Amino acid sequence: MKKSLRLGTAVALAATASLTLASCGFGGGSSEEAGGKTTLDLLVPSYSDNTQGLWEDVIEGFEAENTDIDVKLEVQSWDNLETVIATKIQGGEAPDIYNGGPFAGFAADELLYPAEDVVSPETFSDFQDSFIANAEVDGTAYALPLIASARALFVNNALLEQAGVAAPPTNWDELLDAATKVSALGGGIAGYGMPLGSEEAQAEAAVWLWGGGGTFGDATEITVDDPANLPGADQIKKMIDAGATQADPGSTDRSPLMDIFIQGKIGMQVGLPPTVGQIEENNPELDYSIVPIPTKDGSPMTVGVMDQLMAFQNDGDKQEAITKFLDYYYTADVYVPWVQTEGFLPVTKSGATELSSEEALAPFLEVLPDAQFYPSTNPKWSATDAAFKALFGQLQTKPAQDVLTEIQAQADAG
Repeated sequence: MKKSLRLGTAVALAATASLTLASCGFGGGSSEEAGGKTTLDLLVPSYSDNTQGLWEDVIEGFEAENTDIDVKLEVQSWDNLETVIATKIQGGEAPDIYNGGPFAGFAADELLYPAEDVVSPETFSDFQDSFIANAEVDGTAYALPLIASARALFVNNALLEQAGVAAPPTNWDELLDAATKVSALGGGIAGYGMPLGSEEAQAEAAVWLWGGGGTFGDATEITVDDPANLPGADQIKKMIDAGATQADPGSTDRSPLMDIFIQGKIGMQVGLPPTVGQIEENNPELDYSIVPIPTKDGSPMTVGVMDQLMAFQNDGDKQEAITKFLDYYYTADVYVPWVQTEGFLPVTKSGATELSSEEALAPFLEVLPDAQFYPSTNPKWSATDAAFKALFGQLQTKPAQDVLTEIQAQADAG
């Protein structure tokens, strides 16, 4: 089933994703049908109009090689997914394999297999180490990384050249200098697009706070007001005060700001893999490049996001069948086309190697091993995320320490 698809097309498909695929429904019942076959129930969300067909292709190929196993697919929208999984668990009908986001609660309730129990050692060792670490609860991985998204710096080459900037920046000093020179071109051009508005303030915060050696915390503690976060917050203020950003960054959201970058009016902005497809669709003549995000000292860092596959311990007789399915799915010939078509990044080392020739993906793949993640297994992360979105934009007018302290207080309050 190996197939090829141009990156721009794949990303464009993902960018126009529909979240309304109808559910196929599970048949329920025991682990074996009348014919003696093992039945696996697979519950997944819709990432795009391609999702259902991609999984059906995977299932068709798997069942052809494993005639004693049937896989029943159910596709739900992201809007419905958490309600559906909660209802199934409460009714004693949890799927055997589930593609979702948060999983720490399932692990705490001892509902999931440890990840190493449902894939071969070869498959497990193929995952990027940083992604496996992000799937751990108390040192044990209870989920398998599925897809990844990382961030990199999109650079308008023409604007930097006009401003006399010889090369894209690699550290904060170079970034401030380059962005200030680009902003000085005038005509409504901004040197650096800084979205501190409510849409995704936590992501822009991570770019800067983590880029300066800071952290949001871990599974047990939220540490927004840690002194290590001050250099990044102070650098944001320095960029704003120098006129290196667009006007009013404290209330600017990422999506409309990226549209302005695509129009050619911003020198540099942090973006995602789907941004490539958006440029190809809306301004294919844009002269741009993609480089690693500048950090305080130039060391590699990116903000990583991933979704997971996990296996519920419904029936001990299914463990072998689950392992066969997951090992099949993660083989490069099956997994890479799936990820590529959905417009994401692979979480496996073999997948990264296979896609290394994709020029547009190279900057994202390069930084994947250095990806850092939100502390999503911490029960207070939801409150922390909301606090960033509501308060972080105040950096534009308030002292950095005051803003970090307010976010910490709201996170602690839950």
